[in-house]
Amino acid sequence: MTRYLGIDASTQSMTGMIIDVEDSHTLAETSINFDEHFSQTYGVTHGAMNYGNGVVHSFPLMWVEALEMLFDSLRRDGHDLSTIRGISGSGQQHGTVYLNDRTDILLKNLSTNKPLHEQLAEAFTRPSAPVWMDSSTSDQCVEIERNVGGADALVSLTGNRIFERFSGPQIRKFFETDPEAYERTAHISLVSSFIASILVGEVVSVDAGDGSGTNLMDIRSRQWCSAVLDATAPGLLRKLLPITRSDEPAGTIHPYFIDRHGFSGDCRVFPFSGDNPCSLIGLGLVEAGAAALSLGTSDTLFACTQDAINAAPDEACLFSSPDDQHYMALICYMNGGLAREAVKDQYQLDWTGFTDSLVQTPPGNGGALMLPYFDKEIVPHARQGVIRSNLDASIASDNVRAVVEAQALSSKLHTQWLENSGPLHVTGGGSANPEILKIFADVHNRPVHCHPTTNAAALGSALKACHADRPDRPWIDLVTPFVSASAVIEPDPSTRAIYSELLDAYQQLEASISS
Repeated sequence: MTRYLGIDASTQSMTGMIIDVEDSHTLAETSINFDEHFSQTYGVTHGAMNYGNGVVHSFPLMWVEALEMLFDSLRRDGHDLSTIRGISGSGQQHGTVYLNDRTDILLKNLSTNKPLHEQLAEAFTRPSAPVWMDSSTSDQCVEIERNVGGADALVSLTGNRIFERFSGPQIRKFFETDPEAYERTAHISLVSSFIASILVGEVVSVDAGDGSGTNLMDIRSRQWCSAVLDATAPGLLRKLLPITRSDEPAGTIHPYFIDRHGFSGDCRVFPFSGDNPCSLIGLGLVEAGAAALSLGTSDTLFACTQDAINAAPDEACLFSSPDDQHYMALICYMNGGLAREAVKDQYQLDWTGFTDSLVQTPPGNGGALMLPYFDKEIVPHARQGVIRSNLDASIASDNVRAVVEAQALSSKLHTQWLENSGPLHVTGGGSANPEILKIFADVHNRPVHCHPTTNAAALGSALKACHADRPDRPWIDLVTPFVSASAVIEPDPSTRAIYSELLDAYQQLEASISS
């Protein structure tokens, strides 16, 4: 068998991708949208529940239901899951799942006589999971940073400054607000390791790629950092399994999935990772210096680096690559796809109308600018609030261009430290829109390489499963046939001066909100 399955448990959907590495072909790509299937059951919008005051959670049982629905969908589409040799996956980073001491027994004894989500309903000490959009942990960030000896000490240990969305502050908040439930928590999983645990039938470890996004991992040893664990919550190490290598098998698939969905008993499950690290693999960034842009619910710009260094500790994150050799430098924007969608909805447009607005407006937008902080922003660290400069709020087309140009300008401004002039590889739902990509190509003054799939995280997961199963195969040889650009958008030289001037104006506007 030469087929591998990658599963991406993202913010808004559960996606499965089957690849055949013999002929370097994608056989299936199927998604289960959470809002479409679960908005009534779980009350989610864009895959999560916003409780206000920065509290944003999702529901592990919803992910369980979506996983089962995904397998059903793949089989209905005619895909024989018994031909899959290995599975790996990705999960939206930073989300934490809190499990009690019954979880291992519940997972071990899964039965096809009852729906999967019903069997796991009693596994949690907390029914919901704080996810990356949660920004309610400012106090905990201050406390952890102080407890560990300051910002510089934390960056030196973990490669990252303290971020509200990271797992460490979220765990500390749970300990502080519900110490009894924290004490009853036997295991703390990430989204990625939670899904992998279901497939294996026992609680399994996180890999270093996803462990990097917790503020709890030593970035150089790729193991939990005792100093930061102690600074976060008491007894935390007992609730975390040791971090595992990406190529170390988590186990064979549980008999439930053999009997219920037709998987082979020989199918192995390999550690899942975070969606951003898996996108690094799925875009073929397995050599230092390559950079990419993910236009998803959030926008992220990231690069493969050789060393565990953080050139911009106030803004950038540093994760371990799932290849267990390189690192991934990344900046993340809260106001990515959700901001584009907010503008679309504000002016009662569909996506065709949104695209037409980009076509109809000139590069530079006549100097009109927007700071599109429809939600609290991460880069730069800014409060919620949309700010317009020389921009008429009543003109839909100008505001459409303004939100996209703002995102491109900000990504240019805040990644100059990467010093990379090669092509910008793109993925995510927004990468399907060539007019959006044209603006990014012009602003960055570099070619934008489009890829056949917009779901690099799922592809990276499948490739990761293959490499773990066949470790003798070099990464570059494995990924290259799958990541050749389907289209290249070259920057328009005539826009260079326009965007150079606009970048200066944008930088001044951004600086004005923090001055």
